[in-house]
Amino acid sequence: MDFQLFQNSFTGDLVTPEDQEYAAAISRWAINSQRRAKIVAFVKSPEDVSLALDYARRTNLQVAIRGGGHSPSGSSSSDGGLVIDMSRHMCHAKVDPEQGVVYVGGGATWEVVDKSAILHGLATPGGTVNHTGVGGLTLGGGYGWLSSAFGLALDNLIQATVVVADGSILTANKDENSDLFWGIRGGGSNFGVCTEFVLRLHPQRRRVFAGTLVFKPDVLEPLLSLTEKWWAKEPCEKEGMVHVMTRGPDGQPCVVVFLFYNGSEPEGRATFKAVFDLKPLVDTTCEMPYEEVNTLQNAAAPHGRAAYMKGVYQTKPRVDVILQAFDRMVALSETRDLEVAILIEYFPLGKITEVTNDATAFRRVRAGNVLSLVYWDEDTPDNQQRARDIAWELSNIVVKGQHDLSEVDNTGYGNYDSDKVILTGSQRTERTAVGGKARALFGENYPRLQAIKKRYDPDLTFSSWFPIIPSA
Repeated sequence: MDFQLFQNSFTGDLVTPEDQEYAAAISRWAINSQRRAKIVAFVKSPEDVSLALDYARRTNLQVAIRGGGHSPSGSSSSDGGLVIDMSRHMCHAKVDPEQGVVYVGGGATWEVVDKSAILHGLATPGGTVNHTGVGGLTLGGGYGWLSSAFGLALDNLIQATVVVADGSILTANKDENSDLFWGIRGGGSNFGVCTEFVLRLHPQRRRVFAGTLVFKPDVLEPLLSLTEKWWAKEPCEKEGMVHVMTRGPDGQPCVVVFLFYNGSEPEGRATFKAVFDLKPLVDTTCEMPYEEVNTLQNAAAPHGRAAYMKGVYQTKPRVDVILQAFDRMVALSETRDLEVAILIEYFPLGKITEVTNDATAFRRVRAGNVLSLVYWDEDTPDNQQRARDIAWELSNIVVKGQHDLSEVDNTGYGNYDSDKVILTGSQRTERTAVGGKARALFGENYPRLQAIKKRYDPDLTFSSWFPIIPSA
């Protein structure tokens, strides 16, 4: 297909390396995830997506999909291929308050959803960093502050518009293309380009209690002990905590606690009284507009740096294990050219794990996420390898301390994994058995996903996020 013909039919914007806006077009949240695409196709419609897929197929270009562009793995970028980018023209969120749903464009971020929905006193589980894309987070799982009450983001997906490999524009829900609907809920971008999501909304009070506490390192052990007791009593659906162990701006080790209580300030302070009794050095907690909660971690996750992340599961807080990881984090971050953090999410898991494993492609584990995260500024292969080594060392400490979850089963949360598998042309053609990571991630759901892959993407057009190999 001639590029000029493609350009004449395309209603969006096509950007190539010769264009002045090319650098901005390939930029990403993490600079180490940027790749030099041959074409960036800023689509305006599902039909534009179909045209882009057709052109990529005819010219043998690898396809990548960009929604929010937040993954440090580079899954939304392509080296020499074609990027279908929805961030420019498909970044909407239209609320239907009577039906209790929101129609979300494939390029929208959670900020757009949060601000649109709360105007009607509504919300849905979304990312704890609000410049994260809705698409990637939802299709890969979607933990958030409201997950304790309403489950994962993907549990609140009731319909999607999906452009599959042959260019067909399909509606996927429980009644229409139900196999595809099952697969995208956890299967990520393996089956097509989701140009619109329909998410269920829930009544949400306008103001909640939340904020940040900062402690000295000597508070970590008693903090973990009280967290262990709090977690054991199965916190209610209004509560949530995130612990971050890192170094502060002054270079000194510290412990940061993000608190959330879906209620008033007096209720929140009473609920977390034991935490406040540890006498934080800094306390920014207050009653705030709901839509500000998902901005609390934004400052720690800015655009324009290199990043590497590795997530694993923790079945319950274990004081000895976390103390060991903290000490190692302090030692590994002494040079300060790499910033290291360990982030532990405590979102009550009842609503998430009451969904059966076979209800969606997402594999349910009764465990929370522990994320080892490394940032740096000079994007070099050496720094990338150093960051990977650090994140894996810290993650392995946590994995080896999980006595009721085997190392084989502790794949971690797929959205918290910076290592992507890139399939070459020969691998796509020869069906090389490179689906090991996907097989581990999806467990017993993998064979069913393979069958869905065979139906909708037999030629592996979509293979940039835990690629699923079609069944024979």
